[in-house]
Amino acid sequence: MVAIMSPQPQGSEEGCVAMTLERKYYCRGNAFIKRSLRTREYRTGHRGLHVPRLAKESLMNEAASLRYIRRHTNIPVPTIYCDFEDDGAYYLVSEYVQGVSMSNLIEDQKAVVREELQGHLATLRTLVSKRMGGPSGIVIPPYRVLRRTKMDVWRLRPSDHDEFVFCHNDLSQQNIIVDPDSLKIKAIVDWEYAGFYPPSFEWPFYNRLGPSSAIYDERDDSLELLDFLNSRVQMKPQSTTKTVDQPKRPARQT
Repeated sequence: MVAIMSPQPQGSEEGCVAMTLERKYYCRGNAFIKRSLRTREYRTGHRGLHVPRLAKESLMNEAASLRYIRRHTNIPVPTIYCDFEDDGAYYLVSEYVQGVSMSNLIEDQKAVVREELQGHLATLRTLVSKRMGGPSGIVIPPYRVLRRTKMDVWRLRPSDHDEFVFCHNDLSQQNIIVDPDSLKIKAIVDWEYAGFYPPSFEWPFYNRLGPSSAIYDERDDSLELLDFLNSRVQMKPQSTTKTVDQPKRPARQT
């Protein structure tokens, strides 16, 4: 998902470079920090007061995903320094990667980046699991699916085989950081929605400018993916407590 950032007003926190309806962002030296908003910081959007969903969980999932990718692949991602909760806000502190967004390149340059990106996507597909969700077990469906439902807690049945592959699920051009001279990918960022899902969840949004959801005449698969997730929801088991029949009292003699 591409978030529209607004610059901070004069007198805001030191190092804060932008704020959205969901997050605050900071650059301090070699560190890039994003954190969830505290309740008093919630802002009003076109639909009224915006209460961020899964604000803490999505950052926890991103931290776990970045650590997992660094441990199991050679895909370039920022180093995670730490993540923690403080005063009602969750912080994710990572390496600040110098470069330019793929979205700022001309089309011939983007073609070079896509070629390298295909190799990284092939690597992701080698990471498999029987369970859906992130490496720590948190399930954050892709934004295009999440906006179709109010469900925030997903308990999904595992498969009997490794049918799910690791997906970024927000792979837009804005989330691919490139060296402007060599055109090598320096980092793939924003793994909040990442995890193990069917391969079809990884839609190639990097092929054009724009958000990680259908635009114009593109096929919108969000309801199809939501139906799939709903079909895998694990129902709570029914109570197995049995009612013990009480012995009948003999009829009173008259």
